[in-house]
Amino acid sequence: MNIQHCHNFADFRRLARRRLPAPLFHYIDGGAEDETTRERNTAAFGRVALVPDALADLSGLDISTTVLGRRLEMPLFCAPTGMSRLFHPDGERAVAQAAARAGTYYSLSTLSTHSIETIGETTAGAKMFQIYIHKDRSLTTEFIERCRAARFDALCLTVDTLVSGNRERDKRTGLTMPPRLGARSLLSFALHPGWAWNYLRGEKFELANLSTRNPQDLVSVMRYVNEQFDQGVVWRDAERIIAQWGKPFAIKGIMSVADARRAVDIGASAIMLSNHGGRQLDGCAAPFDVLPRIADAVGGQIEIIVDGGVRRGSHVLKALALGANACSTGRGYLFALAAGGQAGVERALDLFREEIKRNMVLMGCPRLEHLDRDKVMRL
Repeated sequence: MNIQHCHNFADFRRLARRRLPAPLFHYIDGGAEDETTRERNTAAFGRVALVPDALADLSGLDISTTVLGRRLEMPLFCAPTGMSRLFHPDGERAVAQAAARAGTYYSLSTLSTHSIETIGETTAGAKMFQIYIHKDRSLTTEFIERCRAARFDALCLTVDTLVSGNRERDKRTGLTMPPRLGARSLLSFALHPGWAWNYLRGEKFELANLSTRNPQDLVSVMRYVNEQFDQGVVWRDAERIIAQWGKPFAIKGIMSVADARRAVDIGASAIMLSNHGGRQLDGCAAPFDVLPRIADAVGGQIEIIVDGGVRRGSHVLKALALGANACSTGRGYLFALAAGGQAGVERALDLFREEIKRNMVLMGCPRLEHLDRDKVMRL
């Protein structure tokens, strides 16, 4: 099986499972605790049905949109995910180039394995940097200035990761970050010599954006999160970052009406409805389920992005019909990256775009703004 035989999310997931050692596959695939939130994120889309119009004028079909100050060729972009080089040697560079080719945003994580500067040099496409606030607050100013110099278009503050989620699947598979051979993982690494060869001959694993602050003594990424991320972050901190940056700014991890309203009040450009892919608080609501009430409360005052559970172009259409401006996906491109590098991500994004276009035709909607609540119904 190769990427040309991958026609959807499930196919890329299946191929990634063949190519990655089990601990790394399950790191992408898994969620926190009982993983009910991870499963709910996608299941939520199935509780809403599309209602198409017939005999509509579909001349001039257009699925482009403007999000966070950039015109995008489709209303779906690549969410921030950490440590992408573990899944393919080209890591974040491959995803950034694929996103630029697809005409959509690439989001670089603070915990990336290629740096702000590397991605800035890699692509002139739309790019956003995702910030976690550290106890060392000078890092925030440093990130802002580095992103400005590297010509990033937007910043994204993630607010749902004050501590690392309880990812029990990773404990069962023997995952460590960076990867190390252990009793539970040795066989899986041995059965994937191609991955092992690429990992061992490549650059040393590091959190590239933090290399000057966290030199060669990185023991555990999860321990780093728990020890270095600031649990005292409050709304005025986000407001200060917005003022410092002065360009499009998103807050990721918003799940309540009250928080959505606060984001509007402090001048954020967008909110990303997200529960971190079900990897943090298990038992949390799905972003798609909270979308209608948040859209009713703040729609039109701030851009709304649904992040979590997006597996199909039809999921994007359902989110837009209920008030979102766009969606983002993480696992939707990470499995493709593991399956085939940049070419895999390009194919995954192409498939998403074609699904969105085809479904717009089948819905009788020539423009994204024609998607409204009349086009969906609760089951």
